[in-house]
Amino acid sequence: MIFSSSNRRHLIHVCCFTIFIFLFEALAGGINVFPINKVSSNLIVLISNPVEYYGLLLTIIIYFIRLLSLLPLPLVICHTCGLLFYNIFPDRPELLNSPLLGPKIRIRVVTRGDYADLVNANVKRNLETCAKVGLDNFQIEIVTDKQMVLHGLPLNMVRQIVVPNAYRTKSGALYKSRALQYALEPDVNQLASNDYIVHLDEETLLTENSVRGILNFVTSNEYDIGQGLITYANETIVNHITTLADSMRVGVDLGCLRFCLKKLHRPPFLFKGSFVVCRAGCEFDVAFDNGRAGSIAEDTYFAMLAMSKNKKFGWIEGEMWEKSPFTLGDFIKQRKRWLQGILLVVHDHRLPLRVRLGLGIALYSWVTLPITSLNIVLAPLCPIPLHWTLNFLINYVGAVNIYLYIIGAVRSFSLVRLGYAHFTLRIIGTLATIPFVVMCEIAAVLWGLFSDKGKFYVVDKQLKSPVNV
Repeated sequence: MIFSSSNRRHLIHVCCFTIFIFLFEALAGGINVFPINKVSSNLIVLISNPVEYYGLLLTIIIYFIRLLSLLPLPLVICHTCGLLFYNIFPDRPELLNSPLLGPKIRIRVVTRGDYADLVNANVKRNLETCAKVGLDNFQIEIVTDKQMVLHGLPLNMVRQIVVPNAYRTKSGALYKSRALQYALEPDVNQLASNDYIVHLDEETLLTENSVRGILNFVTSNEYDIGQGLITYANETIVNHITTLADSMRVGVDLGCLRFCLKKLHRPPFLFKGSFVVCRAGCEFDVAFDNGRAGSIAEDTYFAMLAMSKNKKFGWIEGEMWEKSPFTLGDFIKQRKRWLQGILLVVHDHRLPLRVRLGLGIALYSWVTLPITSLNIVLAPLCPIPLHWTLNFLINYVGAVNIYLYIIGAVRSFSLVRLGYAHFTLRIIGTLATIPFVVMCEIAAVLWGLFSDKGKFYVVDKQLKSPVNV
C-alpha cells in the first residue's frame, strides 16, 4: 500500500488547505476570478488617485493600516510550510529503544500550591500513563510555593520541593521562574547533566503517545530542548467558546512551531511553557534567573536565552492534554499576561537582537491587532489601488490565520467519537467564534499595553467537585 491512512488524511488536508486559500483569495479579490461589476469598476476608476479622493493624511493612514497586515507574513510562511510538509495526522510514535535504556527523566510540575486536588489527581494519572508505556527511570517532582498534602502518591516516585519564602535569586527573579531556579540550586537538584527534565503545568496530562515521543527524543541524544503538541478539547469541556478559541493554538503548534523546531531547530517566533523537555545540563547553563524581564513569560525568555547560547531545539511527537480557561475573563487575563511578558522579553537588551527579532515580529503582529482588524471595515468602505501581489499577500495572511482555527479544531475533536454531524458543528462553531475571539484578543492587547506589566495571573483550571443534594 502506497499511502497509509494517516498519509491519505494528510493529503486530503493539503487539498483542503490549497482550495481554502484559493477560494479566500478569489472572494477577497486577491485573485481576479470573478468579473468586476460595473459599480466596483467605476469606484476603482474614481479612486485611481486616492490622494485627490481621500486627501493626503487619510490616504497615508489607509495605506499604513492595509500594509500593516503584512507584518506577520514570516510567521504565515512558516505556518504554511509546517501544515504542508509535515503530516498533520501522524501515526502513533513507536518506541525506538527500550524504556529501560534511556537517561533519567524528571517530570517537573511547578505550582503555587493553591489547587492541591488538581495537582494530586493529575500526578496520579500521569504516573499511571508512564506505567502503561513502561517508563521506569523517572520521578515526578512538584515544585510548590506552599506545602501540599499528597494523597495516595508513592513517595519513591513523587518528590515535593517547597520553595522557602526567604529564597531570593541573584537577579530577583519572581513567580514561576523563581521556583524553577530554586529547583536548580546545587543543594536541591538531584540530576546529572545528561538527565532530562520534562516541564508541565499543573493541569497538563501526559498521554501514552507523548511519553513515547519523549523517550525517543531523549534517547536520540540529539537535541538540548524539545517541545510538542498540546490539545485542549479532551474529556470534559468546561467552556466551549474558549476551547474553540484555543483551536488556533493547536494550529500554531502544527504550523509555525513544528516547522521551526523540525527544520530550523530553533523557535524564533514563539515558545510555550508546558510540554518542554530539556537536557539538565542545558538548563544549568541557561537557567531561569533572569530578573523581572524573565519572570512573566519565563518560558519565552528561557528559549530566547537558549538560542543566544546556540542550543539545539527539536520537535517531539505525540500530544499532551490541557484545559482552556473556564471563563472569558480568565481567557483575557491569560492573553494579557502573555502579551505583557513577551513585551518585556522583546525589549530586554541583555538578549541579542538576532534572537529577539522574530519574536518582535510575532509580538507586534499581535499588538497591532486593534489597528489591522479595522481592515475588515476599511477594505470595502475605503478601497485603494494596490499592486496585485500586495493584495494577494494580504489575503494570504488572512486565509492562513483563519485556516489555523479550522485545522486546530479538526485535530482537537474526534470524528469517531462525535460523529459527522456533531464534528461538523464543532468546526462551524470554531469559525463562528473567530469574531468574538478577535474582540477578546483586542481587549487583552489594550489592557496589557495600558496596565501594570509586573503581575503574574494564574488561571484556575481545577474542576469543581459536584455537590450532592
